[in-house]
Amino acid sequence: MVAELVDIDRGGASPRLAPAPVLQRRGTTFRFGLAEALAGALEERRLFILLPFIAIVGLITSLVLPDSPDLVMLASIAGALLLILLFAARSPLLLVRATLVAAAFWGGFTLLAVHGALFGTPMLARPAYGVYDMRIDEVLSRADDGTRVIVSSIRPVAEARALPVRRARLVISTEDHLAPGDVVRSPVRFYEVPGPVVPNGFDTQFHAYFDGIGAYGASTGVVERLASGEQSDPRRIVDAVRGGIASRIDAVLSQPAAGIARALITGDQSEVGELARENMATAGLAHVLSVSGLHLTMVAMLVMAALRSCLAIWSSLDRIVSTKRLAAAGAIVAALAYFSISGGNVAAQRATIMILLILGAVLFGRRALTMRNVAIAALAVITTDPASVFRPSFQLSFAAVVALIGAWEMLGRQQGRDMSIARRVLGYLGGIVATSFVAGAATLLFSIYHFQQTSPLSILGNLFSLPLIGFVTMPAALVATLAMPLGLEAWPLAVMGWSIERMLDVSVVIAAWSSAISLSPLLTPVALCLGLLAIAWFAFLTSWHRLLGPALLPLAIIVMALDGPPDVLVADTTQAVAVRGDEGLGLVMGRGSSFAVDVWRETYSEKLEESPLLTCDSVGCFGRSPAGFTVAIVKDPAGFYEDCPLVDLVISRRVAPGDCDAGVVLDAPALAKGGVHWLRWHAERQRFDVRPAIVATTRPWRVPE
Repeated sequence: MVAELVDIDRGGASPRLAPAPVLQRRGTTFRFGLAEALAGALEERRLFILLPFIAIVGLITSLVLPDSPDLVMLASIAGALLLILLFAARSPLLLVRATLVAAAFWGGFTLLAVHGALFGTPMLARPAYGVYDMRIDEVLSRADDGTRVIVSSIRPVAEARALPVRRARLVISTEDHLAPGDVVRSPVRFYEVPGPVVPNGFDTQFHAYFDGIGAYGASTGVVERLASGEQSDPRRIVDAVRGGIASRIDAVLSQPAAGIARALITGDQSEVGELARENMATAGLAHVLSVSGLHLTMVAMLVMAALRSCLAIWSSLDRIVSTKRLAAAGAIVAALAYFSISGGNVAAQRATIMILLILGAVLFGRRALTMRNVAIAALAVITTDPASVFRPSFQLSFAAVVALIGAWEMLGRQQGRDMSIARRVLGYLGGIVATSFVAGAATLLFSIYHFQQTSPLSILGNLFSLPLIGFVTMPAALVATLAMPLGLEAWPLAVMGWSIERMLDVSVVIAAWSSAISLSPLLTPVALCLGLLAIAWFAFLTSWHRLLGPALLPLAIIVMALDGPPDVLVADTTQAVAVRGDEGLGLVMGRGSSFAVDVWRETYSEKLEESPLLTCDSVGCFGRSPAGFTVAIVKDPAGFYEDCPLVDLVISRRVAPGDCDAGVVLDAPALAKGGVHWLRWHAERQRFDVRPAIVATTRPWRVPE
């Protein structure tokens, strides 16, 4: 869909930078002036496209360090690079490029530290109870079980303990309609932000820290509104618009269509049912739920086409101002308005930046350089929100768009103005197949790593659904939104609901066909680094050689990045313990309905049903796994003296004595420090490989011990 916008304006040449003054000396070219030197270096397409990848490498390097780098040291080296760049202005262009590469790496290396200093927060170390006054910054969702909000300016009342955190995420149970800017008072239980549930899994503490969220919590009593926010507050206006749209949708549509319509228009996925979500994900349609390039491009194209058609009525207008440019300006406004009510996820942010660049090129009569646009959008997102690089949405979004634009560049666009309707329809359907294949192949690695999901028949799911979404769902959504101020949204919402139901019918069929096809290998983080390298290779080159990187990626992953399942999983904040038995991992302690256990099931494709593998008494539990190791779960201190000499693994929520000589001891301090623990038994070596979910315990986003 981005490619359609890329080629809207076929006139105009690609803007070229004026050549910088040069001096020839002994066969070497020198450039005068920093601006000219930078312009000459960045004019080269390949270097510019590499900059975001180099910045990401810097980000990854800073994250794997055990401690955060010192800000003074970071600033000193940044200053040195700037001085080198100033002197490099009179040096060969190669030195300018090398300095730019070093600056991009160092810029990425410093971003987490700088953003942490600007937007980070101390993390709550132990639960806090009491009455607090708070200001609501953002309403995340409204549901029957409560309103999820982000609060700031948290002030204790009476004897409540003061909190060091900047902001907190709460579930507030109240019938009042809360909005951004409201000040409320309520009894609240605050608790620590939970850590990763599996090693190398989604790190809630890391992302919460950079969002300024240092605690989670829930109201435990009556919520009193002390003051209402300013009606002119933009956040309050956007929340009111989103809430109004959601209520209009609920008044016309029933579930599950209403929840999906909310997700498509406002970006709120809180009401999407789990069954519908699972079927859509299996059918390769999960991207439809997240406002991204597909939705924003459709809206921009629809608005631009409608405005051009309306403006064409006044034939004399085109003599004064280009109707194409007026339509492009209107499409920019529509894209920004859609982004403002969509929740602003990374995919929508990237798509909005790219659409603004493309429509801006149309507005100024110039051709848009699409792979450069991807680089610009990536640099903008990396600079403003570096933590998002480690979220699935960033990786999936940019992998897909790089692959699609690269494929578009290789295949080129066939002129179709004189084609018959039948050939255009076949071309459109063929485009859906090609787009689904390219995007699916580009995102497959990241889907497997983050979600253990492959969507093997996603091409069929998209082939049957995208025409419906493009020609019915999104146009009806746009008409319904524009008609809401007039109270005329009922019929376009009904059309939208019908199309959503048909899409769900398709997803059910495709999901059923896919049930017998499952391939979700376990991968290590090395796979993500290999994927980044393959995408950079594909974006950097322009000839057919760009395909070598993606083609060699599966072999590289098989050799370097395949992982194996655990034999033991131990939760840190609950009692859950899973041990491998004859029928896979079984739950020997804890509740099977806990969040951690649900994530374990999805991640490792295990049933994790209750297992009688261990024999328990008042002191603890003891047993032997068919894998060949013995394990003891100690409840009473006396159990340490009985079990430590006999077993390969001791697990306890107490503090183990220092002379406990079991092979591995996971006691209260170890679990508090390392979080969830993953263990795999090596029979030939008679020892465990142990992976704690939390490795770098001194980073500022970790909960203090």
